[in-house]
Amino acid sequence: MTKQPPAPEEIEKWDRWFAIESNNIAWTLAEDPGRTPAQREEMLNAAHASAFHWSRIGSELNKARADMLLGLVHALLGNGPLAMTHARRSFEYISAHESPDWEFALAHAVLANAAHAAGETALYVTQYALARSSGDAIADSGDKEIFERIFVQLPAPQSGAAGCDEKWRQEIKRD
Repeated sequence: MTKQPPAPEEIEKWDRWFAIESNNIAWTLAEDPGRTPAQREEMLNAAHASAFHWSRIGSELNKARADMLLGLVHALLGNGPLAMTHARRSFEYISAHESPDWEFALAHAVLANAAHAAGETALYVTQYALARSSGDAIADSGDKEIFERIFVQLPAPQSGAAGCDEKWRQEIKRD
């Protein structure tokens, strides 16, 4: 007796469930600066699992958010080139579409984090300042709190950093 494969609707239901669950695991770990080595590996695996499942059933927005998460996770793990690939792709989508204030601010923060990990100082300094000002403008206090848990892990640019002109130095001093 051979087993029947699940119906496509059932597979789609499970893809959605695993995408959401993996996403939540990865974001929870990304928000915790005290991750252990095992948690860093779990964070990476969960982010990739989420992206895989969203690639099968998600909208373009779901895929952009999966890229945002992958950009952040790879940046937090110090993998600059992969972080930049995912962060740029996500940022391009988020900035080209009407996005909530928290998502726009987070896209800047993730791109700043990726640029920092990749050693792209000018982009890092610019995106850091844009993330800070966008984060300050988030209307909902709960959304702002989530943004801050990610943003606080990004080191502030050093005064006089390459690409840090006077406008950005003033923005950074404000913090």
